[in-house]
Amino acid sequence: MPLVIIAIGILILFFLIAKLKLNAFLSFILVTLFVGIFQGMELETLVKSIQAGIGNTLGFLVLILGLGAMLGKLVADSGAAQQITTKLVSAFGIKYVQWAVVLTGFIVGVPMFYSVGFVILIPLVFTIAVSTKLPLLYVGLPMLTSLSVTHGYLPPHPAPTAIAAMFNADIGKTLLYGIIIAIPAIIVAGPLFARTIKKVEAKPLKEFYSSVELKEEELPGISKSVFTALLPIILIILAIIAEQFLPDNQLQLILRFIGNPVIAMLIAVLVAIYTLGLSQGKKMKDVMDSLSTSVASITMILLIIAGAGALKEVLVDSGVSGYIADLLKDSSFSPLVLAWLIATAIRVCVGSATVAGLTAAGIVLPLASATGVNTELMVLAIGSGSLMLSHVNDSGFWLFKEYFNLSIKDTLSTWTVMETLVGVMGLLGTLVLNAIL
Repeated sequence: MPLVIIAIGILILFFLIAKLKLNAFLSFILVTLFVGIFQGMELETLVKSIQAGIGNTLGFLVLILGLGAMLGKLVADSGAAQQITTKLVSAFGIKYVQWAVVLTGFIVGVPMFYSVGFVILIPLVFTIAVSTKLPLLYVGLPMLTSLSVTHGYLPPHPAPTAIAAMFNADIGKTLLYGIIIAIPAIIVAGPLFARTIKKVEAKPLKEFYSSVELKEEELPGISKSVFTALLPIILIILAIIAEQFLPDNQLQLILRFIGNPVIAMLIAVLVAIYTLGLSQGKKMKDVMDSLSTSVASITMILLIIAGAGALKEVLVDSGVSGYIADLLKDSSFSPLVLAWLIATAIRVCVGSATVAGLTAAGIVLPLASATGVNTELMVLAIGSGSLMLSHVNDSGFWLFKEYFNLSIKDTLSTWTVMETLVGVMGLLGTLVLNAIL
């Protein structure tokens, strides 16, 4: 019976979000109430479980996502993203322009939400394609592959960070393993795949490449831009190195402290306020207004994650998760593959990668403790599955279609295939790492 209840609950979630277009947060809360009531939870206990799920999920994420939004906004508004792109294209040359935009997408994509990165970098893609006379998708798809991979695989992005918190996975190790898996996934789904679709004609929107660039003298320096954008990763990786190779002393303690994701993001934002704000001649009030705007933009993301956290908590407290774990713990089926398949199925039905990842995590959460599987790799397997088979119910699908002036057929043969390659390569990379670790 618990399986029937959870199956019906997930179907209701699909129906509410995909068919009725109900707000994802409201949909999560309604489904959470449904599962709890039909699992026989006392109403007072159910409400407390929902509150606990929301509180436990947001306690950590509010800091990470809020600071991440601030850093992304500063990178965008200052022209740092534009500077990084311009210098990389100049350094790589037209022949290797794909690798330049891939690297740009990765550098900018790590601290910046996918939709923000898309809107910021697409005008630069249009400018590069027009100036080099290369096919638009040949230039643009590799960059979007980098953005998509960082969105699905790597903290501090919402889904991987939230899933890591659910599984008590180490954020630093998740980031490190994610980067290792991301590299081949980006290469295959980005530059290599883009070379097969040169004949698909895409047209840039003129208003996005004629007057979007800042003047050279207005841009921050390239060293300053790259350092600030990558500072959180630098600090987190330093903490991992210190933990693994340094003796247990004061230096290790300090490096681990500043490499904590929350502290690393805080330091990066404070540094960015100066390097990408004040030192560029901006007034403190203008910089602070910009940060306020950035935080306001993630409110709904936080609520959706909170709803997913509530569902996860009720699945655990009502016994559904334990029941599923008992059924699966003796199975020879790899929990990594199972987590990937569940995330893929939800992604196809709901469209949102974030919703797919968080929902799948709530369902397969007991597998981590029941099977002893590497929790960081579980995060990455779910993240990979959450990117699979993007189609007409995914906002990213339409964003890509409209900006590149493509038909639905061409969007399916380019964007959907790219996302699917990213998901498959992510699973393969996760399984290889699992065999090695």
